Formats: sequence, structure tokens, C-alpha cells
Amino acid sequence: MSRYDLVVIGAGILGLASARELLRRHPRLRLAVLDKEHRIGQHQTGHNSGVIHSGIYYAPGSFKARLCVQGGRDLYAYCAEKGIPTERCGKVIVAADESELPRLDELMRRGQANGVAGLEFVGPERLRELEPACVGVRAIWSPNTGIVDYDRVAAAYADDVRAAGGEILPGRRVQAIRRRTSGVLLETPVGDVEARRVVACAGLYADRVARLTGGPPDPRIVPFRGDYWVLRPEQRHLARNLIYPVPDPAFPFLGVHFTRRITDGAVWLGPNAVLAFAREGYRRSDVNLPELAEALSYRGFQKLAAKYWRMGWEEMVRDYSKAAFLRSLQRYVPRLTAADLLPGPSGVRAQALDADGQLVDDFVVNVQDDQVVHIRNAPSPAATSSLAIGRLVADKADEVFGFETAAAV
Repeated sequence: MSRYDLVVIGAGILGLASARELLRRHPRLRLAVLDKEHRIGQHQTGHNSGVIHSGIYYAPGSFKARLCVQGGRDLYAYCAEKGIPTERCGKVIVAADESELPRLDELMRRGQANGVAGLEFVGPERLRELEPACVGVRAIWSPNTGIVDYDRVAAAYADDVRAAGGEILPGRRVQAIRRRTSGVLLETPVGDVEARRVVACAGLYADRVARLTGGPPDPRIVPFRGDYWVLRPEQRHLARNLIYPVPDPAFPFLGVHFTRRITDGAVWLGPNAVLAFAREGYRRSDVNLPELAEALSYRGFQKLAAKYWRMGWEEMVRDYSKAAFLRSLQRYVPRLTAADLLPGPSGVRAQALDADGQLVDDFVVNVQDDQVVHIRNAPSPAATSSLAIGRLVADKADEVFGFETAAAV
């Protein structure tokens, strides 16, 4: 049986960032990262749109606000050190009509309160200079928003973990967890692993892993699929960089937008947000009946659906209707035609939902006794914030685990 001071469950960008930070602080720590997949970053990390967010959207004082702003700065510096290309291409957040101006003003207030640098209001003329094909009555220009390849970032974190003596063990699905006074036993298909302490960064399965440790069932993870179209290559000039709508503050999804990719220059259009019929339901045809039944029978989801049924219906229509999706995009770039849109990728967002039907808006990290730290909710901007979240997790671990003693044994 393999034995470690600490096991991290999940080799996505947050699990790797947390492991990296813990090893940086405690070089003698015997640490392993387990993941059910055979490669790192297979799910939310590997389906990320690649944006380095500025921190403008989030409630001042929240984890998201603080960790996104600091994490973005740290990420730019880290990538420069590691030779990973980034681009501060900037983003416009566009009010399509006068009714959206109060929400645009609120975004600016939030951004300034959060310490986001360089924000400015721009009118239609300046907007046309930044994005010639885009229309709107007013916009916020965020010059420090950027793009990066998060697969490369995650791979660099993994290299740091290995260089510091940590192990990354793929193909280790955690099937059961048995907590004992001396530590935690994790059962996997290829053998048991024993650890003094555990950090769980399980993403789409965060609630299930929490239940395996005897943790509270709520908040639950409800998977939302987001589908993208891709701009035809010869039409990429219609979106120079990043064009975003003014989001609805009552809903955590940003709405369809235009995102240029650093890897190949492609422009992704979307995503929408619909209930995924499986936790790894990246296609409309992906259905896991037990997982779907679990989501539909959850009281929190039923309350959410009753409250937002109209918005949910609009998202479903847009998911199945290219014409409806196109109309959403044409609010900002009227010159788009159906022929400009090619089928694109999709992702699944692990969104925590409480029993009252409230989508959990902030990052959630909690502790179970003195043995397990859980990341229970970490959707976007978690990738941007990954280094800062890694420090948060390590701070929590230092507080409750006593790693200096554990590492010396």
C-alpha cells in the first residue's frame, strides 16, 4: 500500500496549483495527486476558453474578486517566468442599448472597488476603434484582460509538482474513502492509498467526494453544458479580441461572447448554458440516466428551474437553434451571418447549487475535522485565480493539518 503525508484528489488546474504551493512551503512533504483520468486537466481545465479574467464582475470583498485580481497578476508573472505565451489583448463589455447602462455602471463600480487596473468607459467611436465590427451605446474597456493556453499552464504546474518530489498518479479513481484516527484510506481500482491528510479538488465530482468522506451533501454540483460555435477563419476580423455582453447580475453565466484563442487565432462564439444530461456530458447525446435523475430530483434544482424557467427555455432554444444563437451574437456584431458560424467545442461547468435553489456565486473551501480540505465550488474564474486559490488551500491546510510535524515523520 502506498503511504503519503498528503493526497490531493484531482489533477485539474486547482489540484495541481494546490499541490505545487504545498510542496513549495513544505519540501519534505510526501505528496501524491490522484486523478481518475489518464491525463491531467481532462475536464474543466481542458475545456477552458483560455481567458485571463480581470476581476471586474465579482462582488467586492468576495473570494472571486480578491483571488481573481491577485491570481491574474500572478499568472501573468508565472507564465513569463516559464515561457508560456500570454497576450493582454483586452476586452470590451458592451451595452447594446440604453437599458443596460445601469448594469454597466455597476460593473465599473465593482471593478474599481476590486482594484482592477486600467478600466475606462468608451463611447461608440472608441468602441469602433477597438472592435470595428462591434456596435453598442457604451462599453467598458478592460485592457488587462488576456488570453493563455491553460493546458500549458496546468502542465507547468504538474512539472513543478514532480520537480519538488511530488507524484502524479493517473488512472486512480477514488471509489471509497475511509477515515481513521491515524489517517485516511482511499480505495482505487489499482490499489489502496493511505494518507495522513487529504485535499479534495474534484471539480464535477466535488459533492460526491465530500459525501465519501462523510461531509455534508450540500451544496450539490449541477453540471451545465456550454456549447460554442467558431467563427469561419476568413471572418476572424469581425472580432479582433474579446467582446462580452453586460451580464445579468442575478445569473452567474456571462452570456454569449466572442473569444479569440491564443493557440490558433480561432474565435469562439458562446457559450450558452444548459443543464448537461451527464456530469461529463460534452455532447447533447451524452446521457447518464442516474446522474440526470439525481440532478432533476434535487430540490435545489427544482427551485432554480421554477425561478428561471423562462431564461432556461431561452437557453435551450439557443442550444438547438443556430438562428437563435446567431441573433444573440448579432446584437454586438450585426454583420455576422449563419454561414460565418461553424460547429465548435463544448465544456461542462461544475456549478454548486444549494437546497434553496441558489447558485453558489463564490468559491467555497471548507474543512472536515482536521483531515480533509474540500474545494466545493470553483467555476470561472478559477483558472485565472489558480495560483491564488492554491495559496488559499495551503493556508487552510497549514491552519488545520500541522504539516511541519507530518512532513518530519
